[in-house]
Amino acid sequence: MKALIILLAVLAGVWLWRNGRQKALDARKPPKERAKPDGGVQEMVSCPVCGVHLPRSDAVAGTQGLYCSAAHRQQAEG
Repeated sequence: MKALIILLAVLAGVWLWRNGRQKALDARKPPKERAKPDGGVQEMVSCPVCGVHLPRSDAVAGTQGLYCSAAHRQQAEG
């Protein structure tokens, strides 16, 4: 009976150690990138006015290119 209790205590200790170790490894991993619902990679474009990079789907289209906002589109195109 004594050996069974010792065995259970050792198994519980190993389980707790492995569980804590896995959580520590998971904490060191970088956060997962937020994916769009379609799960695909999006092309990045640069605003010619301020130089900020943004996904093509978020860009504002103008006659001379893609901009980060309507204000920058107006500023560039007059």
